Order: sequence, then structure tokens, then C-alpha cells
Amino acid sequence: MQHMSTSKLRQTFLDFYASKQHQIVPSSSLVPGNDPTLLFTNAGMVQFKDVFLGAENRPYTRATSSQRCVRAGGKHNDLENVGYTARHHTFFEMLGNFSFGDYFKVEAIQFAWHFLTEVIQLPKEKLWVTVYTEDDEAADIWINQIGVNPDRVARIGAKDNFWSMGDTGPCGPCTEIFYDHGEDIFGGPPGTPDEDGDRYIEIWNLVFMQFNRHADGTMEPLPKPSVDTGMGLERIAAILQGVHSNYEIDIFQNLIRSAATVTNATNLEDKSLRVVADHIRSCAFLIVDGVMPSNEGRGYVLRRIIRRAVRHGNKLGATGSFFHKLVASLINEMGDAYPELTKQQAIVEKVLRIEEEQFSKTLDRGLVILEDSLKALEGTVIPGDLVFKLYDTYGFPSDLTADVARERELTIDEDGFKAAMQVQRETAQKAGKFGTDYNEQLKSDHTTSFKGYQNDHISSTVVELFTNGENASVLEDGQEGIVILDRTTFYPESGGQIGDAGVIKVNGGEFVVENTTKLGNAIAHKGKVIGSIGLNNRADAKIDVARRDSVRKNHTATHLLHEALRQVLGEHVTQKGSLVGPDRLRFDFSHFEGVTKAELSKIEAMVNSEIRRNLDLNTELMQIDEAKEKGAMALFGEKYDDEVRVVSIGEFSIELCGGTHVNRIGDIGLFKFVSESGIAAGVRRIEAVTGISALEHVNAQADVLAKIAALVKADSHTALEKVSALVDKAKGLEKEISQLNDKLASAAGASLLDSVIDINGVKVLIANVEGTESKALRGMVDDLKVKLNSGIIVLGVAAGAKVSLIAGVTKDLTSQFKAGELVNFLAQQVGGKGGGRPDMAQAGGSQPENLASALDSVQAWVTEKA
Repeated sequence: MQHMSTSKLRQTFLDFYASKQHQIVPSSSLVPGNDPTLLFTNAGMVQFKDVFLGAENRPYTRATSSQRCVRAGGKHNDLENVGYTARHHTFFEMLGNFSFGDYFKVEAIQFAWHFLTEVIQLPKEKLWVTVYTEDDEAADIWINQIGVNPDRVARIGAKDNFWSMGDTGPCGPCTEIFYDHGEDIFGGPPGTPDEDGDRYIEIWNLVFMQFNRHADGTMEPLPKPSVDTGMGLERIAAILQGVHSNYEIDIFQNLIRSAATVTNATNLEDKSLRVVADHIRSCAFLIVDGVMPSNEGRGYVLRRIIRRAVRHGNKLGATGSFFHKLVASLINEMGDAYPELTKQQAIVEKVLRIEEEQFSKTLDRGLVILEDSLKALEGTVIPGDLVFKLYDTYGFPSDLTADVARERELTIDEDGFKAAMQVQRETAQKAGKFGTDYNEQLKSDHTTSFKGYQNDHISSTVVELFTNGENASVLEDGQEGIVILDRTTFYPESGGQIGDAGVIKVNGGEFVVENTTKLGNAIAHKGKVIGSIGLNNRADAKIDVARRDSVRKNHTATHLLHEALRQVLGEHVTQKGSLVGPDRLRFDFSHFEGVTKAELSKIEAMVNSEIRRNLDLNTELMQIDEAKEKGAMALFGEKYDDEVRVVSIGEFSIELCGGTHVNRIGDIGLFKFVSESGIAAGVRRIEAVTGISALEHVNAQADVLAKIAALVKADSHTALEKVSALVDKAKGLEKEISQLNDKLASAAGASLLDSVIDINGVKVLIANVEGTESKALRGMVDDLKVKLNSGIIVLGVAAGAKVSLIAGVTKDLTSQFKAGELVNFLAQQVGGKGGGRPDMAQAGGSQPENLASALDSVQAWVTEKA
């Protein structure tokens, strides 16, 4: 058995399969491109999913990769086990080889066995195999062709040895390879009662995709059976390095030592060091792939992982921010294999530091509250409402509460927490409602040729019609439906660009196109019929030219904006979505803080500078690899064929894009920001206008300025100075009014002293202070407490439909009378609730008609407590 570093093992695997005519494919992003079924990339096959489905073609039929994966949210979530077991991680690398209708079971098994026993020289007697119960073919290959002892081949049912892409779609049996770590470790072979022990560990899973499963459960054989394999890099590295736990391999040991240094930890066996070492990998790579901390979806998962790492660092003794300091150590371990990590080091460090500092503000307080609650806990279960309170009030994820519970040999009330979280869960799950029925999507067998880059209208033929989700031979007057043409000038909605509108004319009628989308390889014109339109009709397809021109301007402007954002804010800026319409453009991008006015001005000036250069916009078709070498940037969520369309604006911007654009950049005319805002933590949104819309926006602003100038009797040049002076004067008047109100309130409070009553030796002042502003009540109570020296004060006031209440108790009486309890007692009588400190508390209500009776009840409340 060869001793091998993790880095060398990764390269050895890729080189072996390259020698077997496999194309080495780089790891894809952790954010699956254009895939609504997954939260994160969790296996090597994800980037090849459309190839397996037959929706995408590659220039190769064999591939190999080392894919970075995250399993920390959604269906695949290992977060709670990370740090406490030998092999669970939030981030790991999956080595894999893939066949797209090329070789099948025999070659896949032979390749795997050769790599394990000949290349890295694992002892054959240490390897065990499982096959699907009904897969006699795989069992025969292992036993009769490879020569594995039948006693080491176990047949396992569908739960473990039948793989599915989803509830529907491609699936098939699999065979797994296990490694025996030795007799000194508990556990039995796969398929035995003790199989859950740590002695026999799965290292490689070979999946044979040979069926398409339909919603009714029927299994249709695939025309091109394929192979998808996955082997955990960390697991096989542990074997080659002679250790049992993944955390003992070189890459983790170095990270653990660095984590110990930045957290001041001395015990290198502490499980919290494992947590920190694991989490820096997932957090750094998620940020590299454009995920920013937020309160929903992928961003929320990232936030949970960061906060879990910070809590464990705090537990180890870390002071101040520490987590971001581990990025440099991670780059030392993985920077050569993933240069994008090195390129974005500064951004990753900044995002982690900002998030850590924000959480640190609430971490200590949350821990104190949890500790105090645990002291009073009866039993061994932390109530769900406490877990929710820590999350909702202090940003303390339930994972962290569960961690603390585990350390105290306690559990948390998961059901109670989930019930309390129902509203928040529904919001978060909007990003996690993944899953579609592959077999129930509307499909077209036709391919539409797009001819709209240079043409506004074209003659074509109607080849398919749909209405109400079903094929039709004719669409009658007034019917809504979809028209498929053999060729068209209508651009289908894609890459953020809105679909074209216009008219398709035929003899006997016309089809008014309201939107255009993709339907497989066909282009779907959606709209309504005037007259009738039938199959095989000759048609004249003409777009709304003015609308398309406006869209062109806005689309080209998004390319300029994208590059300007990256130049001004940093290369971490990743497009998170866009909408290019005729009236304006919208551009969403990842950024960890608001864009300042100075930055916006610089970005806007940069875009307009490029517009004034009036360069030609060049488009050319080239191979995807050639385009990437040229530096072309891919748009978020888009997938590309082997031949791609590259849109270049001089050397300023080069992007892969299938959209429509202006011929010369000067055609845009003018670019003007309308708004910049945050739509989620870590995601910003810019809206802008171009051309005539930009001019109209500027004119509208000028009109507003002129009206303001007229109001303050100034012109556009002196309006700012005049308005500033008026604002300063207004602030001064407001201050004077506030001071006068305070004097009036103080005078009113002094006159209230005549209303003090004695209840069992306690001075009590109860008053309806009609006409007093609610914000003056606190000052009145403070003054009255001084003048009373000892006593209870209750004031109430109604203004419209709103009630304001305040209670004050002098310090000498707070052990007996609590202001918070008193004000809450009163608030419930006026349709509200409230509370506060024992010496001062405020509340509100919405039933002013009950104020008098509520104040009358104070005497009885005090009498009962006295």
C-alpha cells in the first residue's frame, strides 16, 4: 500500500482515468447551475446531470473529476455530526469517473479494482463488495471476472444499493467497495448486524444508471446506460496515510494545528478543533462560489456554519475574531488545486470577519441566557420555545443549542422548536422547495432555428401547437396557447433577458405574441389568436422592433455594469440574477455590504465612459474552452453548449451570452442609476435605465428640483442652500417645542402631587394625563419619583385610537412591586401588552375606552401586593 499525500492522491486518480481516455473536467461550483432540485452540489455527477438526462451533449463520452461538495442543508445535511464522528464533513471532495453511454458495468468495475489494487496498492484481502440484491450481472463480474471471494460479496436491498437522481428520472443499481480497517476496531462486514461499526468503511460507490423511473413507479430502460462513481478523497487518503479518522490526514492535521494557534487551544484532540477545521473549508469555498451569509436559502446555511465555528472557537478560548485568520492556512493546503481560493483570499477573509464580528455581539449574551436556563431545567430536554427564543432574539441557531445540549448529555425539543419556527421555516423553505417530476414537463420534439440577431421578421412554418398543456392541430379565435415555428426572430426569455413580443401572421388570422420562452430545443411563442392558426401554416413572424431596441440597450448595459462592479467593488462580485426589459434593467449581485454613493458614482461614470467610446460590439462563436482561455465570463445560472457565443466590448467586457445587443455601444445613449438596495444579506440589487428612459428619468429629477426651488423661492443653483437653511431652522424649532413640552409636562407632573393617595403606607399616584405627548411620560415619571422619594406612579394617556401607559416604582419598593408586572396587568385591559424593568415599564394598547377602568384597577392591584 502506497503512502500518499492528499494532493498527490487527487492527481494520481485523475491521471489514471486520463490514461483510460477520460476527459479531466474541473470541479464545478458548489452552487448548482440552473438546477432547481439541489441546494448545493453534493456529488460529482451534478455537473453532468443534463448529460445523463440526454439534454446536453459533450465532446467526450468519458469524464473524471475531483468535485468539491457540501452537505450541510436540505436533504443531504451532515452538519450536526461534524466534529463528533470520524468521517462526517460539511465540505469534502468526491473523486469520480463517468461514462455517458460508453462503457458499463464490466469496465467500471475493472477500472476501480485496478486503481485500488494496482495503482495505490491496497491489499485485495482488505476489500469487500456489495451489490444490489437483484443485480446478478454485477455479482458475476466481481466473483468470476475480478476474482473476489464470494464470502466478501454481499447483496444489499434498494435502501443502500439502488440509486436515484430524484423521485423520478434516471436511476439504477449500484455496487459499493468497502475497506477493512482491522480487527482492533469494532464493526462487521456490510450486510451483517454489526455493519454500522467503524471497521468496514465504504470508500467507493459505482452507480449503473440503466432505468428512467416514472411517477407511477414503472422503470423504463435507458437507451444509453451510463456510469457514475464517487469516492471520498478524505476517506481514501486516511487509508493511504495509515490513520482511521479523516481528521488525522495531512490536510486536516495542518488545519487543526492552525486552528489551535488562532483559538489559543492546547489540546489538539479537542473535537471543537475538528469543527473549526472542517467549517473553514466549506465557508471559504461557498464564498468563493458567490454565496453570502443571509437569513434564507444557501446564505442561511453558510451563516449557520460560520456561527457554529465561532461558537466552538469561543469554547476553545478564542478572543476576538479568529475564524478568518484560517483562510491563509487553507490556501496553503488547497490553493494549488483550487487557484480561485487564492485569487479571492481578501474577499473571503473580509466576509468571514464581518459575519464573525456581527455574531460575536450576540453570542456571549445568548450563551449566558442558555446557561441560566439550563440551571433551572427539569429533566433532560431543552424546551422548544427556549431554542426558538435563542434563535429568534439572539441569532443563536438551533445547531448551536443542540451542540451545547450534546455536551451536557441533554437533547432539544425538536418538535416544539419546529412548531415555533413555522412561519420562519416556510420562508426559508422557499429556497429549499427543490424537486420536479422529470417526466411531467411540457415537451416539444422540434428544434427552432433562431434568426433574430440580424432580422426583425422572417418567413417560417408552424410545426407544433399547444393549448391547455396539450398538443393541438389548430388554435381558434380567442384561444390562448403556444406556437412553435421551424425558425423565428423572437428571442426566448433567457439569461435575464425578457422574451420578445410581436405578431405571427398566417392566412386566416394572426397570433399576438405576449412572451417567448424556451421549450427544450424549441422556441415557444405564447399568446392569443385572432382568427385561427393551424399546423403547417406558412407564417410571417415579426417582433416588436421598438421594444427589442430598448431591450438591446439595457442588455448591453448590464454587461458594462457587471464589469464596472467587479472593477470598483472586487472580483468577488457574482451575478445572482438579472431582468432585462424594455423599460429598465435590474441586476442582482453578491456583495457583503451596501454600495456607497461614491462607489455608485464611480461605477456610473465608468459605464458612461465606455458608452461614449462608442466601440463596436463584437460577437463570435467559438469552443467553450477557447472562450474561457480568452477570459470570457459566464452568466449566473446559465448552461452552455460546446460552441458558445462570445460578446466582447473592446477589452472592457467579455462574456458568454446568447442575448441580443446593440451594434455599437454608443447606441445605449445614457446610463443612469435608479436605485441600489439590499434584497437579502449578501445580495445587492441595482436598477437602472438607458436611452430615452434615462433621459426621461433625468428630466423628471430636474422637474422635481425646479418645483422644490419654487417652493423655497430660489433657483436650481441656490435651492440646496435654501433647503438646508430651512431644515436647520425646523430642527431648532422642534428642539424649542420639545423643551416647552418638557416644561409643561413637569408643571403638570408637579400639580399631580396633590392626587397622591396612601395604600397601606405606600404612596401611590394614578393619573390620566390627557393632552400629554407619550414621549414625555418617561421624563414625568422620573421627576415624580424624585419628588415622591418613595412610591408608585402610574400614568396613562389616550390619543386617538392609541393608549400609552407607564409605571414607575422607586428602588426601595421594587422587591415588592414590579413595574413590569403592573404595566402588563394594565395593558391587557386596553387591548395591548408590555413590560419592562422592575423600576420602569411602558406599554401600549388600542382600546382607549377602557383606559379609565384600567387606571381604577391600580388601587386593587397595589392593595393585593402590599
